Amino acid sequence: MHIGRTGIWSPELRDPGQAEEAAAELDRQGWGALWIPGLGGGDVLGDAERLLRATDDAVVATGVFSIWRHPADEMAAGHARLRRTYGHRLLFGLGVSDVEAARAAGGTYRPLAAMNAYLDRFDQAPEPVPAGERIVAAMGPKLTELAARRSAGTHPFLVTPGFTATARSLLGAGPLLAPYQAVVVDDDAGRARTTARRFLATFIAMDHYAQSLLRQGFTEADLADGGSDRLIDAVVAWGDVATIGERVRAHHDAGADHVALHVITDRPGPPRAEWRALAPLARGRRSNPSDA
Repeated sequence: MHIGRTGIWSPELRDPGQAEEAAAELDRQGWGALWIPGLGGGDVLGDAERLLRATDDAVVATGVFSIWRHPADEMAAGHARLRRTYGHRLLFGLGVSDVEAARAAGGTYRPLAAMNAYLDRFDQAPEPVPAGERIVAAMGPKLTELAARRSAGTHPFLVTPGFTATARSLLGAGPLLAPYQAVVVDDDAGRARTTARRFLATFIAMDHYAQSLLRQGFTEADLADGGSDRLIDAVVAWGDVATIGERVRAHHDAGADHVALHVITDRPGPPRAEWRALAPLARGRRSNPSDA
């Protein structure tokens, strides 16, 4: 599966009223993958199919759906159906979410055991989801090692190039490493940080993301009040296209195969002007070293 060196990650691509036209334009720009978040559930398969139908070449990836909200047998059957129609262009990103999601599903939050069991069901399905067409969201070493064994690789969220380097050392040379990278296309520091902080505040307040950021070397003070400038600047790339391109290169230099760019703005709707500005970073659809 060829996902290229860069992709676009976008909740707006789950909007039925705007997604298809936007996806078609992104496909023409040459982004290797179009990533859609889980957003707490919903019709992930239907949203993925809408994007597959609107595009010719880009891989459609989930970044990520919760294993607690989407039964493995239903997802495996949906993956097989879409593969028959659209070929090998659907990459399932899946994650263990948090304690609350597990409890709501009537489960016990044991991330490694839960992910292993879910992947077992993928393997045992009448039409299994191939390991090369699934990727695990991992922010800790144990899940990262599991991702290397049982999937194409890992798609970490809210991480720095330093984290990318650590993840690559755990994964080894083969598996796919495709970090999420939030970006604000604005070279005004105050305005860009305000936009970034407004978006990040919700995630910083979630314990599993907070713990990940603390493991990356940030402090409790960095997490307070929506995030310090130090934290914002480290996990959000803001500035002009050249500056954002430097952050993308930093991830690649640290061992990333692919970087999924999430454009954050203070406007509703798809950020199509910013996507067009960033199009020089699309870099075409070259094969990744880990492609199966």
